[in-house]
Amino acid sequence: MNNTERIKQLKEKEYQELFGVKKATFEKMLEILNEQYKKDHEKGGKPPKLSVLDKLIIMLCYYREYRTMQHIAFDYSVSKSTICESIQWVEQTLVKSGVFRLPSKKELHSNASIEVILIDATEVEIERPKKNKNNITPERRKSTH
Repeated sequence: MNNTERIKQLKEKEYQELFGVKKATFEKMLEILNEQYKKDHEKGGKPPKLSVLDKLIIMLCYYREYRTMQHIAFDYSVSKSTICESIQWVEQTLVKSGVFRLPSKKELHSNASIEVILIDATEVEIERPKKNKNNITPERRKSTH
């Protein structure tokens, strides 16, 4: 059974449990993504490996379950880069729509009711020292000539 049929069978409460959003929010997201997909592919092109619905489900599950892209790629029989591109496309499309966005810094500072903000920093680039000629010791310089 494909995702379209499975989604139709879900109850209101199950949307929140599976995806972390309510059914109305899920449907609004899907509507925005479908409109953008139609705009992007007006002239046709190669059919995608993943449907718009699949891309939305992948993005929501990626954030909800913290699964690796490699595991999701295995489930959908696509490459890891396809999953990464799908997640980025969904994120960017929803942010550009203006309906789904995070509050700006000014809004956060003006709203005193927020006491704690959590940031997920699990995929942060590791800072490594830059290589340059001045860091090489004189002993190593002599031995390489």
